[in-house]
Amino acid sequence: MQFFKDLSLSAATAGFVAVLVGFTSSVAIVFQAAQAFGATPAQITSWMWALGLGMGLCSLVPSLVLRKPVMIAWSTPGAAVLATAGAAGGFGMGDAVGAFMVSAALITLAGATGWFERVMNRIPMEIAAALLAGVLARFGLQAFTAAQTALPLVLLMLGVYLVSRRWVARYAVVITLAVGVVYVAAQGQMTWSAVQLELAVPVFTAPVFSVAATVSLAIPLFVVTMASQNLPGVAVIRASGYDLPVSRLLTLTGLATLVLAPFGAFALNFSAITAAMCMGSEAHADRSRRYAAAVSCGALYVAIGLFGAVITGLLTAFPNELVVAIAGLALLGTIGNGLAAAMQEESHREAALITFLVTLSGVVIAGVGSAFWGVVAGSFALFVQQYRRSRAKGG
Repeated sequence: MQFFKDLSLSAATAGFVAVLVGFTSSVAIVFQAAQAFGATPAQITSWMWALGLGMGLCSLVPSLVLRKPVMIAWSTPGAAVLATAGAAGGFGMGDAVGAFMVSAALITLAGATGWFERVMNRIPMEIAAALLAGVLARFGLQAFTAAQTALPLVLLMLGVYLVSRRWVARYAVVITLAVGVVYVAAQGQMTWSAVQLELAVPVFTAPVFSVAATVSLAIPLFVVTMASQNLPGVAVIRASGYDLPVSRLLTLTGLATLVLAPFGAFALNFSAITAAMCMGSEAHADRSRRYAAAVSCGALYVAIGLFGAVITGLLTAFPNELVVAIAGLALLGTIGNGLAAAMQEESHREAALITFLVTLSGVVIAGVGSAFWGVVAGSFALFVQQYRRSRAKGG
């Protein structure tokens, strides 16, 4: 099989790091969202089962078919919206599932009609590259902020990364991660007590549809998923140089969410942060072989779904400082390439810089994250500049 010929240690490591970062950075928010609707421990495990299978299969299968990296994740800002709305009270698990399905139907419609892809096609590459750099730069900053609480670990990983980049660049992230794990294990910082040996069992929850749940849960979930997840996700795809069937893949995520919603899959969407890890040169020097990283990531997500508590415990056993450090170091090359592409064209430079800064700020307005507002601000700046130039030429 061609996949096994294309699979490499660097690609497999990129897939593992993507799962490690994507899972540990936001799984607590997903738990909070489930608990806000009164989910039982069995239902929370079912959420992991549904999300793991959804993300895994929607990443693994298209990547194998297209031989291009397709990265699907859960909606972290969507989980935050659900946790906030659920905590306000008045909604149970049935209401939540009904809202998941309404949101999924809207996402499916956005993909099937192609309107979302048409909007994305009108965003200049410089703006998309600046958006990518802004989204990822926060993870780069966190890598060095972690030095405040784990200075020896961060310095060790940085030193190993720099030396590895000099002599064995292809395996720099692999070696850095291995050294980091050995160090924290030797220091007794791995929380092995979090590991529990049990399989995940899906629990069906019948949906309840209501106007209140649609307005308070479904529509906000749809908006933040499209604006804060799918928009930067497509920007990463474009900035990484891949031509993927965005509309068909978006439809796939909507349909998968629709099917798995009764078991706890609240929103599946394009990944941004973890996609950059599997689409960049750190995964493999040969662009045509990077899909192996996405397949590896998808396989691990499926394992998370099937083995639930076991994999959850293993991933959450890693110290937070190690996770953010390896994420930041793994993304350095992609951040640099994004900034270089964003600033390359002088006529778009200022608009791209505005996009980068607004995105990096992390500002949230009307419940919508900074990725969306970064594109809005940059596009508006570009419109004003081009309008001014056209008026000057016309005058």
